[in-house]
Amino acid sequence: MSQAVGNTALAYARAWHQVDATDRILGKIAEKIALCPVDSGDYVIVTNCKKIRVSGRKDEQLVYRKHSMYPGELKKTPYQDMMRKKPEEIIRHAVSGMLPKNKLRDRRLERLRIFPGGETGVLGSNVLRSWFDGTLPKDWNSQQLVRDSQRILPAGMVDKSVKFTRKA
Repeated sequence: MSQAVGNTALAYARAWHQVDATDRILGKIAEKIALCPVDSGDYVIVTNCKKIRVSGRKDEQLVYRKHSMYPGELKKTPYQDMMRKKPEEIIRHAVSGMLPKNKLRDRRLERLRIFPGGETGVLGSNVLRSWFDGTLPKDWNSQQLVRDSQRILPAGMVDKSVKFTRKA
C-alpha cells in the first residue's frame, strides 16, 4: 500500500499538519504535537528535525537508554550521538513521553512522521495545514475543511454530504 493517501475521503477524514522544527525547542514542540493533533487523530509531519534545539545544558546531560532485556544489555546513547545517528528518534521519544501511557500510545505515534531534512516525499501532498511557528492558527476548523474539500469516492459510491440543486 502506498503511503500517499491522495485526494480521497480517507485523506480528508483526518487533517494532515506539517511542522518545521528549525530552531525550535524540543520540549515545546513535542508538547504542541502531543496535545493537539496527534491526540485528536490528525497526522503530523515534522521536517528539519536535525536543526532542533534543546534548552539549558541538555545537549551535554541528556542520555537515551534502551534495554534488550538480557543481563548486561543496557545501551546508553548521549544526546550528541543520537542527534548524529537518528535525529528523528529524539522527537519521537519526546512526544511519546508526553502522550498518555495507555494502549493507544503506539497507535497515536504511528500518525507522527518525522524527517531529518526538509523533504517529505509523497506525504507532502496530503498536508492541509502547515505550522511555521509551532502553534495551530486561531481560525483552525477541521470540520469546515472537510466540508469544503473535493472528495473522490470509489465507483458506485455517492457523496451524500453534497446537496444537489436543480436548475430551474
